Amino acid sequence: MAKAELEKDARIYIAGHGGLVGSAVWRGLEERGFTDLVGWRSSEVDLRDREATADAVRRAEPDVIIVAAARVGGILANATEPVAFLNDNLRIQTNLFEAAHAADVDRLLFLGSSCIYPKFAPQPIEESSLLTGELEPTNEAYAIAKIAGITAIKAYRQQFGRHWISAMPTNLYGPGDNFDLATSHVLPAMIRKFHDARANGETVELWGTGSPRREFLHVDDLAAAVVFLLERYDADETINVGTGEDLTIRELASTVAEVVGYDGQTRWDESKPDGTPRKLLDVSKLHGLGWKPEVELRPGIASTYEWYLENVA
Repeated sequence: MAKAELEKDARIYIAGHGGLVGSAVWRGLEERGFTDLVGWRSSEVDLRDREATADAVRRAEPDVIIVAAARVGGILANATEPVAFLNDNLRIQTNLFEAAHAADVDRLLFLGSSCIYPKFAPQPIEESSLLTGELEPTNEAYAIAKIAGITAIKAYRQQFGRHWISAMPTNLYGPGDNFDLATSHVLPAMIRKFHDARANGETVELWGTGSPRREFLHVDDLAAAVVFLLERYDADETINVGTGEDLTIRELASTVAEVVGYDGQTRWDESKPDGTPRKLLDVSKLHGLGWKPEVELRPGIASTYEWYLENVA
C-alpha cells in the first residue's frame, strides 16, 4: 500500500545521524530539499537509556523517525563482544519504539541488516527466508537483536495500527565508514590495510579463503531508498535493499588494491573464519516498486578511498 509523499518541511528525527548510515540519510534528505532534520550524537543522548531516549523524542516532536542507530562491527567485534551487541541494540530499538509510540509518531523506518537471514538460506535471499534456519554464529547476537526489531515493527503495526516499516540493507560502505581494523567491516578494513601496506611496503594479510561472495551497496543509494520506502511502502514484511549483484571477497580485494594503487603481495589466512558462504539479497520486491541503485562498485570504492584520504589517513 502506498503512502503520501513526505512534505519538505516534515520534521525528521534521524537516530544515529553521526554514523555511516545515519549521516548518509541526513545528507540525502538535505539534498532532496528536506529542511527540518533533528539528531543527537551518542555523546549527547544515550539511546540505551530509556528516559534519555523518551526525552529526546519528546523534544524533537518528529513527524518521522528513521532508526539508523545501532552498535555495529565486523566479524571480530561481533564474535568477541556478543553480549554488548545483543543488549545495546535491543535497548536502542526498544527505547526508540516506545518513545515513538508515546509521542504518536505514525511514520517510522527501522533499518536492520542482512545478517538476520539464515547462514545457508537459498540464494538470492528472499524476505520470506527470515527465521527458516540457523544464523551465522559469528554475528548471531547482533542478528537476534535485529530480528527482534523487525518483530517489534510488526507488533506495533498489528496492535496499534502504526504505519511503521523495516528495511534490510545489504553490506554498506561509503563516506563516514569505520576504518578501525578491530571493529570495521570487510570493505573499509581492506581500504585501510591496502593503503597502509602501500605506504609501508608491506604484505597485506586478509582473513579466510577469499571465496565467500558478498553484495555491497553504497550508503548514498541506501539514503535514496529510505526516502523512497517511507513514501511508497507500507507492509508488515521487511523489505530488502541491495544491488542484486555480488562478487567474491578475493575479487573485492583485487578491486580495492587497484583503487588504492597497491601492487604488492596479498596473503590469505585460511585459519580465520570466512563467515557465511554467500549473502546476496533478492531485491525484486524493491525493484518492482520502481527503485534501483545508481552507484557502481568501483567508482563507489574510489570515492570512499578519497574520503578516507581526506578525513582519516
